[in-house]
Amino acid sequence: MRKLLLIGFLGILLQTSAQQNLLPLHSFYKDQLFGKTLPKTGFLPANESDFDLINAINDSSPQYYTVTDILFKKHLIEIHGEDVYLTISPAANISYGKDFGDTNERNITHNMRGIFVEGDFFKNFSFSTAFYENQSRFMRYETDYYTSLGERYVVNDSTFSTQNAVVPGAGRTKPFKEDGFDYAYATGYFVYVPISSVKIAAGNNPQFIGAGHRSIFLSDNSYNAPYFKVDWNFASKWSFSYMRSRHLNLFRRPEGSTAENYYEPTGYSVNYLTYNPTEKWSISLFEGGVWNRGDSVESRFSHPLYYNPVPFVSALALDGKNEVSALIGINLMGKISENHMIYAQVGLNNLNSDKLAYQVGYRGYQLFGVTPLMLQLEYNHVNSGFDQNPNSRLNYSHYNLPLGHVKGSGFDEFILRSSYEYKRVYGQLTSVVYALNDFSPVAHLIDGAEAVKSDGTIIYSNIEVGYRFNRKMNLSIFTSYTYRSDSNSSDQPINAVNFGMKTALTNHYKDF
Repeated sequence: MRKLLLIGFLGILLQTSAQQNLLPLHSFYKDQLFGKTLPKTGFLPANESDFDLINAINDSSPQYYTVTDILFKKHLIEIHGEDVYLTISPAANISYGKDFGDTNERNITHNMRGIFVEGDFFKNFSFSTAFYENQSRFMRYETDYYTSLGERYVVNDSTFSTQNAVVPGAGRTKPFKEDGFDYAYATGYFVYVPISSVKIAAGNNPQFIGAGHRSIFLSDNSYNAPYFKVDWNFASKWSFSYMRSRHLNLFRRPEGSTAENYYEPTGYSVNYLTYNPTEKWSISLFEGGVWNRGDSVESRFSHPLYYNPVPFVSALALDGKNEVSALIGINLMGKISENHMIYAQVGLNNLNSDKLAYQVGYRGYQLFGVTPLMLQLEYNHVNSGFDQNPNSRLNYSHYNLPLGHVKGSGFDEFILRSSYEYKRVYGQLTSVVYALNDFSPVAHLIDGAEAVKSDGTIIYSNIEVGYRFNRKMNLSIFTSYTYRSDSNSSDQPINAVNFGMKTALTNHYKDF
């Protein structure tokens, strides 16, 4: 009987097909996306079926050998049926570097191995899954920051101990050799499109809202969380996204029956309404809520309004009732010409004008008539305490990481990004200047309200040159130079050189 069911299931797979997979969120793919079109909502990742990026991502060069065909154009394994498509590829990020400003003469190393699988099954169903194993030794400023974000254990009523670091986008770590980190993480999702106007997705893959390098509302810098999401195009110019997720404060409960005590959970909700007056403009109303699900002793369900789909109703109805911390805002994107676009975000936390953040930015393509040349300029302002709540368990964070901007709050930021590619050889520049204002890197944590805050300036610049073999997996060899100075640090500035090989599908931000 089981054999008959399996044969029947495979028969169904071979009779139907789909292309509902999501585009990777790495900056390379985002730059291609915004260079070709204006996503209707800006709530990423976008469906492959919604955008014609074949010329931007696929390689049409002629290849005469199986090895070069796979290296430059395909996944390692591609299984084609009449109506089914399955791909399997290895993933890696192996690099070695040196910070010449580090007096301890440490090597910078990263050794990531993984596997990436995508499939199109049934008429309107797709899925993806990936697993990554890592051992890393980071630059000094990264090590200090990741260590400060470790999980909290109760020592007494007012004191906590910190154990294990947290790497943004990758999760909790354990020690590796003397000063390295060992960590693994997995991502995955499925997408089902029952009718053309409705898309249903679930999984734990990264999310991002906006057209910027940063997002004030929701960023892929944070750790992956299980979610359920529905996108509905309910009119020609109107669409709505509804997402619910389960988040964690990495704060260990003092007692439990398991080998490791549980973390404190929170609920997370997004209601996102978009209006497209024309194909070249998009304006969206955003409401993101962190919901109370108990404390160190008690667990409970979120308030019933957690499931409410109407933006701003929950924030107004529960204001001051210790049930939800709501971030509300507007996301704006517009094409001012075929190759030039502007974008902006503005947000308020808990309807408090003192907790304000905003973003303005520009993306330009084919500058000076050079087709592969891209330029991005961006300014972000985030008030100090923007992601904090009087009940610190409802801070706008997940897994001890900010949900929005990678830096948290308390700064002005100026960003310049540029990239150019010629016959697979690419170069890219990222320069960032922070002007800190009552800034603390741990203010968003459950025990960070009293952290010492500082002013000052951080300058970061990275230049990377490489050769991109395969655009489907963003497989490349590269070398890079990083400079970083912090006016609040007595250490020598970072002067680091790095080289290696990587398949870059997700972002791991180091420009903070």
